Amino acid sequence: MWRPPPALLGFLVLLVVVFAVAYQVGSSVGPVAPGMRSSTPDSGTGGGSGGSDDGGSHGGHGGHG
Repeated sequence: MWRPPPALLGFLVLLVVVFAVAYQVGSSVGPVAPGMRSSTPDSGTGGGSGGSDDGGSHGGHGGHG
């Protein structure tokens, strides 16, 4: 029966740990951009305050001549 080398198993464990830590840190920090909202439907009431922030960020694209 084939057994994976220990280095491969160690790499996979390290990969899972790094992603788990990154997910945990991201969850604790929260959104990092203005107007970024959660995809859950119950947080729709707080979207009004983020709308004004989005308006300012769209002006930087310069597509309106």
